[in-house]
Amino acid sequence: MATLMVQGTTSDAGKSTLVAALCRMLARHGVAVAPFKPQNMALNSAVTMDGGEIGRSTALQALACGIPAHSDMNPVLLKPESDRGAQVILRGQVLGHMDALDYHAYKREARDSVLAAWEALSSRFDVIIAEGAGSPAEINLRANDIANMGFAEMVDCPVLLVGDIDRGGVFAQLVGTLALLSESERERTRGLVINRFRGDPALLESGLEWLTAHTGKPVLGTLPYLQGLLLDAEDSIGREGREEGEPGLRVVVPALPRISNHNDFDPLRLHPRVRLTFVGPNQPAPPADLIILPGSKSTRDDLAWLRDQGWEATIWRHLRYGGRVLGICGGFQMLGRAVHDPDGLEGAEGSTPGLGLLDFETRMVAGKQLRNVAGRLLPEAVPINGYEIHNGVSEGAALARPLIALEDGKQARMDGAISDDGQIMGTYLHGLFERPEACAALLARCGLTDKSAAVDHAAHRQRELDRLADTVEAHLDIDQLWALIRR
Repeated sequence: MATLMVQGTTSDAGKSTLVAALCRMLARHGVAVAPFKPQNMALNSAVTMDGGEIGRSTALQALACGIPAHSDMNPVLLKPESDRGAQVILRGQVLGHMDALDYHAYKREARDSVLAAWEALSSRFDVIIAEGAGSPAEINLRANDIANMGFAEMVDCPVLLVGDIDRGGVFAQLVGTLALLSESERERTRGLVINRFRGDPALLESGLEWLTAHTGKPVLGTLPYLQGLLLDAEDSIGREGREEGEPGLRVVVPALPRISNHNDFDPLRLHPRVRLTFVGPNQPAPPADLIILPGSKSTRDDLAWLRDQGWEATIWRHLRYGGRVLGICGGFQMLGRAVHDPDGLEGAEGSTPGLGLLDFETRMVAGKQLRNVAGRLLPEAVPINGYEIHNGVSEGAALARPLIALEDGKQARMDGAISDDGQIMGTYLHGLFERPEACAALLARCGLTDKSAAVDHAAHRQRELDRLADTVEAHLDIDQLWALIRR
């Protein structure tokens, strides 16, 4: 067994995509490989084969390996609930809520879970491609580190350091990061990778020669900027996708402060007849055919934000003119008459009036629902796949008219609701638009009748992963990579 770790000079330097590329490359060569991210902070998550919860980008890397996602692949997942606190997921299950200082102290204990998960993976796979979080040069977080060099030192693995040239200052990124590492950490940094380069590589040659001479580290290669690359983001709402083109269905999504699983909308980004717009704070909502209220890690707080931003009046006006509204997970809960959190599971204890668009109420209860599910969209009866990640139990008359019939073992289970006039829909299910036939049926309700334009998002993911692997094999020193893996 061998472990190779990819770390970055900054967040969003390209660690996740490089790990996915290496995983797909190794899998194509017949290597039994698995991804591993010791600690992640993200609101985009996935349900694993063992009923746990991990970061969405790690689940994508498992797909690149051709294996099911498992909770061992991301033993610590932090889901921010405020600027100073987060829900802590340990080996797939909710441990509790901690503020930043409490978690910093807890990392000494989390270290054991990280090592146990890595050892479990190591017993089942020949190669582990690990991914760091943020930057290893964050001095204030070095004590008890389990995310970057702390983990690499624990398991004694080599490290590749990635810098993003597209944001500028890549030489300062790489040299500065190395300067802030300890001697042993610099020693285990065995190579540098420059990511997202636009232009003629010949223009970089003198800089790369200087970088190698100055740091003593080989530059394994320069990866080009991949136009239009769209894969499940770790957390930030990506801006790649269709911006211009023929007019189509106008879909608007408020970018909630604690928006979760916004990768739900990636199939709509790719759809040639959909114009998808995320609307941030203090931005006016453009005209829309469909408004989607997305998932939220803090439903009541995000509902208050919606009201402060004027969305309640916008949604009522939108409905008066015949528009459609869809709520997903936390967004579904917002559509009801009230959201109750008597135990303070998502923030302060209390209740918040909902938008009152559907006749039901939600009560937050301990015990997160984590399921990969399949079923049929009603009334069209087209197949649909997705997953549930939520707190809360909803009850009320509106649920008597469900949106989806789920196949839960031998017993059917209903999910969501749809208004009598069909204008308002809601569901707990993430991944609504993944299957082309389900996507086409939902968009047809909103006025898009061209079902031939639906996107097969699963096939798109596979093509993009192959594209990443092809790029790595074409632009990195593969012999040096193999040497690090086989050491």
